[in-house]
Amino acid sequence: MNRKMLFRLINDLVMTVLMLIAMAYYITGNRIHEVIGVVVLVLFIVHNFLNRRWYKAILKGKHNFRRILQIGLNLLFLVAMILMMICGILISNDIFPFIPINNDMIFRQIHVQTAYWGFIIMAVHIGLSWGIIINSVRRMTGITDTSRIRTITLRILAVLIVAYGVHSSFEGEMGTKLFIYNPFGWFNDDSTIRFLIDHLSIMGIYIAGTHYALKFIQRQEQKEVPKTDIGLKG
Repeated sequence: MNRKMLFRLINDLVMTVLMLIAMAYYITGNRIHEVIGVVVLVLFIVHNFLNRRWYKAILKGKHNFRRILQIGLNLLFLVAMILMMICGILISNDIFPFIPINNDMIFRQIHVQTAYWGFIIMAVHIGLSWGIIINSVRRMTGITDTSRIRTITLRILAVLIVAYGVHSSFEGEMGTKLFIYNPFGWFNDDSTIRFLIDHLSIMGIYIAGTHYALKFIQRQEQKEVPKTDIGLKG
């Protein structure tokens, strides 16, 4: 793996973890929340700079289902992140207190709602690129052979993560948080580690679901190609 790809993976991994920690507002407190938010903003700018060629190629080439889905989700994630960060700066109390905002309730609502939606979209975004991520990790670790035992083990692990993620999603009322804004915040007694485990497992639902759904679609498309060829020859 070249240094540029390694840097991208580290940048995205750190950004993902910090975004999760930033969501634990009731644990970190406002000052740490804002500091982490500024770091995430910098990492997000770096992420988009490293992937600037992707924006130039949006209208080029063939647009199949996978690519259209990827473009749509990437643009949604971009919009959600921009809205979240702009509103976060406007309602800042510690880092940007000099910005005068009289009625910040609407900005707080947008900030919170886009954070939760961004969390879900980010997980689907990772799921779309999961195959590339796995191949990069394989090259980095020197694992090039295939192993049936390793494959089965990883799939069992994925099922366990998804199962725990479903439990955490219901327990944490994730569906409610996506559609209902609570001005008093969502409180519980979780530690930071428990919070990260729960939310990483929730991400696992969308990462695994997206990854295996795309694999299923690709297999169906491959099965249809021979039938199309036979029809053309006939």
